[in-house]
Amino acid sequence: MSKRRVAYYYDSDVGAYTYGLGHPMKPHRIKLTHDLVSAYDMMDKMHILRPKRATSEAMTAFHTDEYVHFLNRVTPETAEELTYHGTRFLIGEDNPAFEGLFEFCSISAGGTLGAAQRIASGAADIAINWAGGLHHAKKREASGFCYINDIVLGILELLRTYPRVLYIDIDCHHGDGVEEAFYTTDRVMTCSFHKFGEYFPGTGTQDDKGRGKGKGYAVNVPLKDGITDESFKSVFEPVIAKILEVFRPSAVVLQCGADSLSGDKLGCFNITMHGHAHCVQFLRKQNIPLILLGGGGYTVKNVARAWTYETACALGIEDDIDPNLPWNEYFEWFGPRYRLEVMANNMDDCNVKDGSLEKVRITALEQLQGLPCAPSVGMHDVPSESVGEHLGLRKEEDELDKKLAQHARYVYQLQESDATSSEEDQPDSEEDSEDSSASRRYTRSAHRAAERRAPKKRMSLITNQYYDVPGQEDGFSHYDYGGPSNRKAKRRFFQASTSWDHVYPTAPAESMHSRDPLRVLNPGGRKVAVTEAMGRGGRGIEDVNMDEDREWDEMDPNP
Repeated sequence: MSKRRVAYYYDSDVGAYTYGLGHPMKPHRIKLTHDLVSAYDMMDKMHILRPKRATSEAMTAFHTDEYVHFLNRVTPETAEELTYHGTRFLIGEDNPAFEGLFEFCSISAGGTLGAAQRIASGAADIAINWAGGLHHAKKREASGFCYINDIVLGILELLRTYPRVLYIDIDCHHGDGVEEAFYTTDRVMTCSFHKFGEYFPGTGTQDDKGRGKGKGYAVNVPLKDGITDESFKSVFEPVIAKILEVFRPSAVVLQCGADSLSGDKLGCFNITMHGHAHCVQFLRKQNIPLILLGGGGYTVKNVARAWTYETACALGIEDDIDPNLPWNEYFEWFGPRYRLEVMANNMDDCNVKDGSLEKVRITALEQLQGLPCAPSVGMHDVPSESVGEHLGLRKEEDELDKKLAQHARYVYQLQESDATSSEEDQPDSEEDSEDSSASRRYTRSAHRAAERRAPKKRMSLITNQYYDVPGQEDGFSHYDYGGPSNRKAKRRFFQASTSWDHVYPTAPAESMHSRDPLRVLNPGGRKVAVTEAMGRGGRGIEDVNMDEDREWDEMDPNP
């Protein structure tokens, strides 16, 4: 086989993080993979790189500022408070707030960004980051053991150089986070081969084809339990070959989730190591720039075996390596056979039994057949770095400036949504009465309020069971402004963190005009702290009716 320039990204710190005792996700598997790759003497055949850790600014190319800021601050001790009792950002037990969470995310995202930049610059034909592939993370919350969606960040980097990018996902779980990010664009085609049916994340039917400009560019291949190498190959090759013919991608990102291997703790397929690696071999033959990423995989020794073998496939030396494992630091982990293999088991292939595989393949090919020619986009030279970066200047921002900017963006978005709602509430014709218009506004407002109050459904990757997350009006303590316990209000922005006395005694008449610079009197004679009122957005201070001609000094008997 012809040689390829392969770039391999690895940070030695990545294996030191842990999701917690008993959690199925083990970052240590990446260190096992690296040691096995090294034991097979593959290092001198690749360009080994330690990735730069992704910055918060780089992560916000996809994720919201508030979410990235949260990841940068959260610790196991503060998680309950910062997630508002598990109702925001980290929902459920799948995504714990472990020590070093942000650093782990920055390593994962940094490797994929580095791989994308390496491919885009033409310095490599294939780039590998086994610490990446975390495809479930959403724009503003973690999901399915994934906190930062490095895949979306990497594809966005590729789109700076390439007009079209193909994303392929062979993880046992649907690549919902990546599909959702590019659901409305035709510049990225997403193709996911996954288990469907009472299985996390519960999405990925063949009716999900994209929307708007991206209609037809989301391809889903839902499978059933026990699919074998031959069955998987019979659907993978024709679908991907048709995509390459119709879409003509400039670069390909392959997520090699290893939980689709036989015997995985959370998977339910019956694919061997060689069947899994066949996807890498098939794409390598296409001579298209390729990025290989990790993903799921919860039987650690099989994950290390598969990704080691697929590294050999990227190099084109898979036929030359010894199936008997060489000695390495974790040799005893690979017992009792100590071979580079993942064997099939005796599971029944439900896809063949009921004939569903043929229907799925035909449906996917028909969807692709209906697409027009490969979409085009006007491209121009994009600088690889900003002027400030080129000159070595760094933008230093005060922490308060960052917080104010986040609040300003959030409030501006709320104002935009309110303006949109007001436009929608306008009557369709002049004949519409004011009463009917008010009724419609009330109905829409009530409907939106009901949606906020309704509990949200989430599925656990570990148990594959649905659970409810409290709505905004039910369990969101940050929507309380400090009034009576039975009274709720919308969230108050710029809330002061300093504690102030909330109740002051009624002032006597002779002291009503005290010139305390921090306090103001309302008409009822109640003394209110100005700072407290500012922290509550002005709540507590009523307009004082004074004659415009009278000066304050005239009102004060004791100036």
